[in-house]
Order: sequence, then structure tokens, then C-alpha cells
Amino acid sequence: MKPWTDRAGKVSPLKAVVFFGTLVPIALLAVRAATGGFQGAPGLAALGPRPLTEAIHQTGDWAIRFLMLSLAVTPLRRILQFPKLINVRRMLGLAALFYALGHFALYITDMKFDLLRVGSEILLRIYLTIGFVALLGLVVLGMTSTDAAVRRLGGNWNRLHKIVYPIGILAVLHYFMQSKADVYQATLIAGFFVLLMSYRVAQGRGFNLQSPITLAIIAVLGGLLTAALEFAWYAIATGVPPQRVLAANLQFAFAIRPSWWVLATGLAVALACAARPLIPAGQGRGRRAKPARGVA
Repeated sequence: MKPWTDRAGKVSPLKAVVFFGTLVPIALLAVRAATGGFQGAPGLAALGPRPLTEAIHQTGDWAIRFLMLSLAVTPLRRILQFPKLINVRRMLGLAALFYALGHFALYITDMKFDLLRVGSEILLRIYLTIGFVALLGLVVLGMTSTDAAVRRLGGNWNRLHKIVYPIGILAVLHYFMQSKADVYQATLIAGFFVLLMSYRVAQGRGFNLQSPITLAIIAVLGGLLTAALEFAWYAIATGVPPQRVLAANLQFAFAIRPSWWVLATGLAVALACAARPLIPAGQGRGRRAKPARGVA
């Protein structure tokens, strides 16, 4: 079965769009590496003065983005009543693994393939230890994402794949720690992770995830928790006065803070849920999809 076809062998527009979408970041990175030119060395200028470092960061960024997207599938399919979304969860999870492996491979390249040095760095630098553990977890999930593995593991498959949640926490923490003082992107990813986990907690507590009011409340809480996370990180881990960061959430002269993007995303989901009944039957909804297995 090709990545862009369903189990019947027919082309699935949803799977095709998602599959080729997962290839766009690496394609753009390759184009940047192949164009430009810097002091006679083609491609270096396109990725800045430290092209390998930039490539390491880019692949790491996309690894955690695709991990968050894979985690978004389950709540969104319930909220929007779009069961076919489950068919792309495995693809998104494997994309996260692919970019994470690329991230690690480029790091080894940057270390001149000195595996002893790589191992030493992982053991001595806590943020690298955390990132490596998260990578190992993704590898385990990737190796057990096949239909054969699902049949072999039976009921243990769901229990095993719940480790995606601690993997998400480790990935976010790794992102924060390697970002040093500028944690804007890390805070944004952490905020989306909090929002996604809030949907799951609300579902587990019996709240109706098809209620726009419930979703709006979750959006507000997600935005507030994101601002609190940003405040806490600056208070604990940096020398930047956290009060200035918290006050920046109320100023829009320079940049919109991550908490507002998380709030806006949550409210957009609530609005989409509210608009769903307005969609004519048969448009935007499909028959209940057969459960699909995946990394997340």
C-alpha cells in the first residue's frame, strides 16, 4: 500500500496531501543547501554562516512540530467529527521520527562522526540526554507502528503507545533547554502541547468536546497556562526578569506572544466546532473510518 492510498488501493486526497506535506520541509532545506554560494562553496550562504548547525535546528524543529500534529489527530477527529483524520496519524508520527533521526544524524556529522564524543556529550549534557531518550522512545513507537506489530502486541499496543505523552514532555523540555534565552518557539510548542493535553483531560473527565463553550474555556485555560509556563521558565532558568516577559503578553508593538497564538488556535477550533452543524450532510464528513495505527 502506497502512502497516498487507502486500504482499498485507491488514492486518498487527505493522505496524499499530508504525505507530500511532510516532505516539504526537507525539500526546502535541500533547496537552501543547494543554492546560494559562500566563498566558492555552493549552498553555504543559503543556510547562513553555520549551515550544519542551521540544518540541525531545522530538522529538530520539524520533528517536534510533526509530533504535535500527530497528537492533534485524536482530539480533532472527535471535535470536528472527521473520523478519516485517523488515517494520517501514523504518517505524521513517522514523519516526526524521520526528522528526529535526521536531526541526530546531522548532529553526529557535526561531531565529525566521533561516536565516543557523541556518547560523552549525551551523557554529560542533560538536555542532550533528554533529547536522546525522547528519540529512543520515538524509535520504539515507530518500530511498533506496523499492522503486524499491532496484531502481535494485542492489547499491550495501546498501553505501549501511551509513552508518546512523556515523549512529548521530554521533547518540549529539550527544546526549551537548547533554546537558551530565546524560548519563543519552545513556549509556542509547549503551549500547543498543553492545549492538546487539555482536550484529553477534559475528555477523560467526561466533558463534551463537541461543545463550543467547553472548547472556548479550554482555549482560555491553554493561553493562561502558556503564559504561566513562559513566566516560570524565565524565572527559573534565565537571567531575564520574568515580570518583563509576563508584561510583554499585554503588548503587541513588537511581537504577539505564544500565549495569544495558543488562545487563538483554541478559539479557532471552538469556532470550527460551532460551524460544523452548518456544513451540509456528506460534505467534510465521511463514513466512520477504520481505526488506523500510528506512532502517536
